[in-house]
Amino acid sequence: MKKNKSILYIVAIIAGLIIVNAISSSVYQRFDLTKDHRYTLSDASKSLISDLDSPLIIDVFLEGDFPSEFRLLQSEVKQLIEEFQLESNQIFINYIDPIEDETTRQRYIEELTNAGLEPYINTDNSTGKVTQDIIFPWAFASYKGETLKIPLLKRSITQGLQEQINNSVQALEYAFADGFSKLVNAKSKKVAILKGNGELDDIYIADFLKTVKPYYNLAQFTLDSVATNPQGTLDKLKDYDLIIAAKPSIPFTENEKLVLDQYTMNGGKSLWLTESVIMDKDSLYNATGTGVSIIRDLNMNDFFFKYGVRVNPTLVKDLYSAPIMLSIGEGSEAQMQPIQWQYSPLAASNPKHSITKNLNLVKFDFASPIDTLKNSIKKSILLQSSPKSKTEGAPTSISLNNVTKAPNEASYNLGPQNLAVLLEGEFSSVYDQRVLPFKVNDFKSKSKATKMVVVSDGNVIKNEVIKNRPLELGFDQFTGKSFGNKEFLLNTVNYLLDDTGLINIRAKEINVAFLDADKIKDSKGTWQFINIALPLILLGLFGFVFNYLRKRKYTS
Repeated sequence: MKKNKSILYIVAIIAGLIIVNAISSSVYQRFDLTKDHRYTLSDASKSLISDLDSPLIIDVFLEGDFPSEFRLLQSEVKQLIEEFQLESNQIFINYIDPIEDETTRQRYIEELTNAGLEPYINTDNSTGKVTQDIIFPWAFASYKGETLKIPLLKRSITQGLQEQINNSVQALEYAFADGFSKLVNAKSKKVAILKGNGELDDIYIADFLKTVKPYYNLAQFTLDSVATNPQGTLDKLKDYDLIIAAKPSIPFTENEKLVLDQYTMNGGKSLWLTESVIMDKDSLYNATGTGVSIIRDLNMNDFFFKYGVRVNPTLVKDLYSAPIMLSIGEGSEAQMQPIQWQYSPLAASNPKHSITKNLNLVKFDFASPIDTLKNSIKKSILLQSSPKSKTEGAPTSISLNNVTKAPNEASYNLGPQNLAVLLEGEFSSVYDQRVLPFKVNDFKSKSKATKMVVVSDGNVIKNEVIKNRPLELGFDQFTGKSFGNKEFLLNTVNYLLDDTGLINIRAKEINVAFLDADKIKDSKGTWQFINIALPLILLGLFGFVFNYLRKRKYTS
């Protein structure tokens, strides 16, 4: 009887194992048990790759023997790509070590660098010997004959490597989803670059246009026709989802303002990079090294005031600022040196907003402070100067000769100054209860829900031009540092146009725990003793006590 029960028990176990194995082979499920759900793709990412009808090929160059920080990034990249592959069988991956073969190493380095894949040079002196590793934290994505690069490392001029890796891990899904979006999605939104009021020439916004072009249909839109056909101009402007005003310098007429106002009332979004003070760094490079700041009246004060902000006609000076290159010395001994320039604030970003989350410092030049006013519009501060700031009125004489003088730090006590503000809500018309400068068909005194961003410096969008060639936006050719201007503007445009949920991916929080390198170095001997010597001592002590007790037991 017992024998029969045992046989039945064994048969039941075998049958159960067969059933479980059959179910597990046909049903596959992954469970993300991490607190921050780092291995769970967002719905926006899944949507991007849900309808791939051709192979999407990814070449990752983050391969090789790396320091621990980059091994973490490498591991996170592989985990994320696996998640994408589980959602689509059209995604194929190649992991490439471009410097593995010494015979082709230099050629690969040159080819990748020429393709815009800037290598990361990692210097390590933890062992007392200085070593340098060349790392390419980049990937290529190819789809239907088009290829683009995907940055895997978010570089920063103010953060250590661990912080950069942490920010990079948080931004990985966005980096890949952003690249896939450019390759897969057809452009549908239309962006108008305003012209006709002294805005920057195209060559000075060339890098911004190049950055935004893969996402949207761009077109110039001049307001010149407002003078002869304001209603027709308004009707044409309504066809655009977003307008961008890049550093206008000629005042807007009342007719033009009404067109812009009614565009906003009809739900149009806008990005204003405007100024209240005329001053440019180029105007200082003269025989005297001086220039005068002058108040700029664009006839837009009531426009912005009604919507809830005021761009003050003063300049922000900040102790935490970018340098200016000046020739120091006399004659043949003169050398170009970077000197701190308080008129170029390095603006800190709002870490709680998706536009500016994990954003590098944004460089301004002769920026004005922005006041926020009470009304029904929701206001979010995106960028601010440092707490050690002050303001300077206009007109004021500005001289390069004062750069080398030590600033009076005690006077920089006004606290952070607002430099970029996001406005969201239902706007009230500037011309509500006012005589209209021209008759508008279907005048609206209240807008649909819409958005607007006001930046108090047009130079934020301006790239440098050398020998008639535009440089990368935010890149300082003298110091070799890159600032967050381009990413800030792209994120802003994405946010204003509610672009496919990509902004929500950027807001994803991932917490990465790192070992403290300084503590490891300081307590290296202690931990070596605990992990190596102490177990041996305990083992020897145990052996001694065991033998002592054994001898005592059997010799008594």
